[in-house]
Amino acid sequence: MDRAAVEVPPVLGDTFFNPRSIAMIGASADLTKIRGRLFAYTYQNGFDGDLYPVSRSHDRIGDYKAYRSIGEIGKPIDLALIVIPAREVPAAVEECAAAGVKNVMIISSGFAEEGGAATSLQDELKAIAARTGIRIAGPNSEGFFNAPSNISATFSPVLEALQSDVPEAAPDQRIGVVSQSGGLGFAVLARGRNMGLSFSTVISAGNEVDLTAADYAEWMVRDPNTSIIVVLAETVRNGPAFLRAAAAAEKAGKPMVFLKMGRSEAGARAAASHTAALTGSHDTYRAIFRRYGVLEAADLDEVVAISAALAVNPIPAGRRVGVVTASGGSGTLMADTYSEHGMRLPQLSPELQAQIEPLVPPHASAANPVDTTAQGHKTGPVSMAVVGLLDRSGEVDMITIIVSAARETSVALIPEKIREVTQRRAKPLLIWTYTRISNLARKIAAESGTVILSDMRHAAKGLAALVTRAEHLKRAPEVPAEDQTITYPAGPDVLTEYRAKEWLETLGVGASDGQMVSSAAAAVAAAEELGFPVALKVQSPDILHKSEVGGVHIGLGTPEAVAEAFEAISSSVARVAPDAAVDGVLVQPMAPRGIELVAGMINDPTFGPVMMLGMGGTAVELYGDVVHYPAPFGADRAEELLRGLKGARFFDGFRGADPVDPSPAAELIARISQIAYAGRDVIGEMEFNPIILHGDGSGVSVADAVIMRKTKV
Repeated sequence: MDRAAVEVPPVLGDTFFNPRSIAMIGASADLTKIRGRLFAYTYQNGFDGDLYPVSRSHDRIGDYKAYRSIGEIGKPIDLALIVIPAREVPAAVEECAAAGVKNVMIISSGFAEEGGAATSLQDELKAIAARTGIRIAGPNSEGFFNAPSNISATFSPVLEALQSDVPEAAPDQRIGVVSQSGGLGFAVLARGRNMGLSFSTVISAGNEVDLTAADYAEWMVRDPNTSIIVVLAETVRNGPAFLRAAAAAEKAGKPMVFLKMGRSEAGARAAASHTAALTGSHDTYRAIFRRYGVLEAADLDEVVAISAALAVNPIPAGRRVGVVTASGGSGTLMADTYSEHGMRLPQLSPELQAQIEPLVPPHASAANPVDTTAQGHKTGPVSMAVVGLLDRSGEVDMITIIVSAARETSVALIPEKIREVTQRRAKPLLIWTYTRISNLARKIAAESGTVILSDMRHAAKGLAALVTRAEHLKRAPEVPAEDQTITYPAGPDVLTEYRAKEWLETLGVGASDGQMVSSAAAAVAAAEELGFPVALKVQSPDILHKSEVGGVHIGLGTPEAVAEAFEAISSSVARVAPDAAVDGVLVQPMAPRGIELVAGMINDPTFGPVMMLGMGGTAVELYGDVVHYPAPFGADRAEELLRGLKGARFFDGFRGADPVDPSPAAELIARISQIAYAGRDVIGEMEFNPIILHGDGSGVSVADAVIMRKTKV
């Protein structure tokens, strides 16, 4: 059974994000200080629950009585905000636990982010949470803002400028934001609200000593006020919890947008195999995103653009885009950009063009993009009429309107005409401007039920995200994994090809297809029994790349060639790898020619087994035509992944070759993925390279294999 599908009780209750009582330890009346602004924002933004300042230096703060300690309050507290020196925080959390406080959010900094002795303070907090059951957010957090409940448990200055005269474009599609960076999370709120987006809750996760980004995301899946979930994170600290949250979001129909910060592989570990060389940490994240339909953004602007596209639009039926513009050059640029992002701009049918042509001048274009040309005060009505024709046609799946939006007095948009499209919800619609965006244009776009963007790449990213989501929603569900227990074979941690195939055969995968020998004479005898031609390969747990030590000879057609090859391998290995422990030489019959593939697995410490599959052979690292996907999966998914490779044209017959059905390879790879998942506690890494998909249609052969035991940590 898929671990991510296991039903588990939520770890975060509603008393955290919707508290009816808040105590603030370290409250101040001084608005020049963080703890002063934090307390002021809490009551100024309309919190209607009970509020208790805790302060050693004030008897009252504003209209509120101040208490010397949390225990002095003597009433139930749902949430305590802590903003005092770091060294005093553990004792304060202990007092909160003793007083029955359900949750604490630690705003104070000076913990593990500083390193050294400060890390021990964070360890104390972790121990307190484990011992008492109190839930801890932070430390080093910027707090949270719950818009529907008017709870401002944050000192973010964004709240001071949050009011906007831009109406909400989609008030029922609120966005929740989880950010390990407090500043960036609230920046999404500010940018999005400025263009008419609606928000539910924004939280700064801080150092995640107890509650993690995954816990907040899981709460947002359950939150009826949240429709779209945004996660900004450098790392996922609780892999199983995040997988549960992603699976729950997928099941609930709530899209998740993820900005993974720190994507470079500068600190990647050294590669032991091709699989390790081709699987970096970000590849693993992308595999998880692909599996659960998480939409990846590359920067903050993309986060806002993708979230906006999701909020104001229906799911498209396909990749076809109709573009309406009064600027021919802008239309051409947009066509190029959309094409680069996987969209298509089909030429409109003669019938549809015949309906458009009477609306535009003779020198205009009724193709796609539809160039209405600038027509003064008629530009808006003409563009809107064309948009209406495209929306009612079956020739495009999405629509983009291009306008000049710099003026504060007018813009060529007619809200009621655009609303006819946005309210019908048959096709997604976005507006792009090649000028700066006036506040008037933002307001009109939002009033129309859509958004206006000033970077065409962001418009393309937004529509591409809608297409990706549409395609994910159409996919068949994953095949549940069998409940299987695997024990790693006794002996070396690294299983050479011969031993790996022997073990896999006991698990119902493939069969041993050669003989191990330790002399030239035995090699010749084995070749004569197996049938020429044969291959000879050294078998050593210390030699993972056999060809690099002269340990492979193939296509041997005579006894003399076999004997010579054995001696050559022995001599080369002794010279190049004198300290290697050699089990012997494997004699194998040559597999039929065909398409070379690779399949491998890395047991990621956060997310578990992640498969890598692609075009294989000795040049696999050179071309890097691979894809990653978390184990386990079925044969249909394996074939889908194979057909998504650049080299997939080989399956259909390339340059005169006969087509080859990839299903035998897909079935093998799927079974390997299931073994990887079942053996997640004992298998650290696997690689099968090459897997030869026989060109004559006779099946598949594994020409080399290596399996490594999971390292104990």
